[in-house]
Amino acid sequence: MSAGEPAWQRLSPRMLLVHPLHEALRELPLLIAVVVFGSATDNRIWLVAMVWVIAVVGVARWFTTTYRIEPDPESGRVQLRSGLLRRNLLSLPRNRIRSVETDARLLHRLLGLTVLRVSTGQHAAGDGAFELNAVESSQVPQLRKILLAHTGQPARAAVPSAKPKVLARWRPSWLRYSALSLSGLLTIGAALAALLQSGAWAALQDSPRSRSWMDAVERFGAQQSAGVIVAAVLVAAILLAVLRSLLTYGNLVLSRSSGQAGDVLALSYGLLRVREHSYDMRRLRGGTLRRPLLVRMFGGARLDAAMTGVNGEGESSILLPPCPKATAEQVLTGLVADPVVVSGPLRRHGPAATRRRWTRAMMLPIALGAGLAVATAVYEVPQWCWPAWAAVTAGAALLAADRVRALGHRVDAAWLTARTGSWEQRRYAISTDGIIGWTVRQSWFQRRAGVATLIAATAAGVKAYRVIDVPAEWAWSVAATASPWVAGSTWARS
Repeated sequence: MSAGEPAWQRLSPRMLLVHPLHEALRELPLLIAVVVFGSATDNRIWLVAMVWVIAVVGVARWFTTTYRIEPDPESGRVQLRSGLLRRNLLSLPRNRIRSVETDARLLHRLLGLTVLRVSTGQHAAGDGAFELNAVESSQVPQLRKILLAHTGQPARAAVPSAKPKVLARWRPSWLRYSALSLSGLLTIGAALAALLQSGAWAALQDSPRSRSWMDAVERFGAQQSAGVIVAAVLVAAILLAVLRSLLTYGNLVLSRSSGQAGDVLALSYGLLRVREHSYDMRRLRGGTLRRPLLVRMFGGARLDAAMTGVNGEGESSILLPPCPKATAEQVLTGLVADPVVVSGPLRRHGPAATRRRWTRAMMLPIALGAGLAVATAVYEVPQWCWPAWAAVTAGAALLAADRVRALGHRVDAAWLTARTGSWEQRRYAISTDGIIGWTVRQSWFQRRAGVATLIAATAAGVKAYRVIDVPAEWAWSVAATASPWVAGSTWARS
C-alpha cells in the first residue's frame, strides 16, 4: 500500500456468525441431498463433512472481504475486494455514486448489523454489485455521508430540516391485493423444483407415506383427488402470497422532507427484513402506475418510480406495492404536481390502432373456429368443444376492447404520459426534461396500418418509454412538443 492511501477495512467481525448460516441457506438443496443420501446409506460422515465445509467457507468469506474509500469525493474511488478461490476487485468512482441503500434481515438486526449497497444508476448483480455485507449499524450514517459527499446531500443534511410529510403508510387492507398475485404459485413451484433437484422427491416416492397417499387417492377417486389437490394448492398459494406481502411490505412508510435540508423522498418497509431507501427528488423523472388485470378488477394499482440511479424493473423501483388506485394516484400526483398528468384524459390513437388490437386478439379464435368446423365436418367432436370455443372468443373480444380502451397518450412541454396493456395495464408519466433522445420505429405491419411506436429515451426508470401505435403522422409532432429541439430536425419537418 502506497503512502497516503487509505487502509483496507474489514466488515464487522459479527459476520463470522452470519456468513456460515448464509452459506448453509445458499447450499440448501445440496444439504438436503446429503441428508437424504446419508439416511439411505446410514452414513452420517457426509453430513458432518458438508457442515464443516460450509462453516469454513463462511468464515473464509469474512477474512477475504475488505473495502476502502479514497478521501477525494470527486477523483477518489471506493473499492471492494472479495472472493476465496477467484479474487474480485470492484472499483467505482465516487463521483458516479447516485444512491446508498440499506438492508437488514432479522439476523442482521439482532446483531446490530446493516447491509449497505452503493448504486451508480447502472444495473449490477453478482460480483458486479457493490455490497458491504455487513457493517455495524452505527457506522451507516457516517458511511452514507462520506459516499454521498459529492452530491451535496450531507452538507444540506447538516441543516435542520422540516418534519417529513408522510405520503403513504401501509395498511392491512392492502393485503387483499397481494392475494391476487402469482407470487404464491411461484413459491410453490420453486419449492417443488428444489425437491426435484435435491433428489428428495425420488426418496419420497419410495417412502411408506407416499404409498399411503396413493392408496388414499385410489379410494377417494382420481377426479375428486385432483379437485382437492388443486383447491389446496390455490389456498396455499393465496396464503403464501399474503404472508410474503405482509413480511416484505409491512410497516411501509413513504415520506418526503423539503426545506433547507433538500428535497428527499424516504422509503422504509419490511417486518423481519427492514429496507430503507433515500432518493434525491432532483433525480425524479416521473412514475408508472402498474395495474395487473386481477388487481385492476378490484381497484388496485402499484406505483413505481422513474428516477435516475434506480433500476426501473423489480422491487428496487417500487414506491408503493399493490394498494388502492386512489392512494397510488394521490402519491404520484403529489410527486409530479399535476393531477391531469396522472389521471387526466388521454388522446386516442385512431381507428388503425383499434383495428390492430381487434385483429391480433381475434386471430386465434378465428383459427380455432375454422379448425373446429373442419373437424366437425369430418369427425365427431366432443360436445364441450363449441361452448369452449365460444368462451375463448368472448374472452378475446373482451381483451381487445380493454386494450382499445386503455391505449392513448398525452403530451405537453413538461410531461409525456401514455397508457397501454390489458394483462398488466401501465400508465407512465415522464418529465420531458429527462428525455435525451427519440426513436420512431415501424414494423412491416405497422407501416401497412400507418402507425408507429414512438420511443422516448431517458436515463431514468426503464430507460425507454413507448407510445405504441400512434398514427405515423403524429409521431414526430409528439416528440417536438415534448422536446423543442426535435422541431428543427429533418424528420419533424417531413
